[in-house]
Amino acid sequence: MTLGGTPAPGAEPGAAFECDRLVKSFHGREVVHGLSLSVPRGSMFGLVGPNGAGKTTTLSMATGLLRPDAGTARILGADVWADPSAAKALMGVAPDGMRLFEQLSGRELLEYVGALRRMPRATAAQRTAELLDVLGLAGDSDVVVADYSAGMVKKIALATALIHAPRVLVLDEPFEAVDPVSGQTIRTILRRFVEGGGTVIMSSHVMELVEGLCDRVAVIVDGRVRAAGTLEELRGDKTLHERFLELVGASDAGVGGLTWLDS
Repeated sequence: MTLGGTPAPGAEPGAAFECDRLVKSFHGREVVHGLSLSVPRGSMFGLVGPNGAGKTTTLSMATGLLRPDAGTARILGADVWADPSAAKALMGVAPDGMRLFEQLSGRELLEYVGALRRMPRATAAQRTAELLDVLGLAGDSDVVVADYSAGMVKKIALATALIHAPRVLVLDEPFEAVDPVSGQTIRTILRRFVEGGGTVIMSSHVMELVEGLCDRVAVIVDGRVRAAGTLEELRGDKTLHERFLELVGASDAGVGGLTWLDS
């Protein structure tokens, strides 16, 4: 299975993933405010922000899972909403918490996704076996996904995003609930994917993970991009964790009361 790939004819040379002035409201309250973001091809891009900042909503709009109220999103030049078939053929998506076909076994799920992607049956079966083996799921390949642990669900979701050898991966909290050994395997897969010409966009709350894996980062706060750039540009002479706390205005000053915890 080839990870990454070469650019499609006519694709914009520098951008793998673009959001332009995305807007989304829920129940009359705007939560994403004209958000624009561009991710260069070949990047390992980290998207960070506090809970409720709009990261998942933005990724959902940018990948065709949630229709924006305004704005556009493109994958390698293909408009996600004007030409969804072309855009979705180029990307693999593993949203956080999205329900899978849980009554299928791991093997059945991957082969079914391969069929949905119109892959030859033999190719889908071969890639399914490879992915299950590499991700440590071969021994549970005939277990229904409903019986998988949270970490196993994360891994099978990543496998569904990879099976058609996309050129852009969009992952929402891909390391959550994953054990350290599996986490290292996923890091290796993602690095190989980027080295092969692919692009990864991943959200995470773990600053140390983003700092150790990503070369570019964007910080989203209150539905807007507060800062974006290379890891070095964003953190300066601080750690990413320290810079993040500065950007979101976090401090210990609001932690009052709870005197009964003091001893």
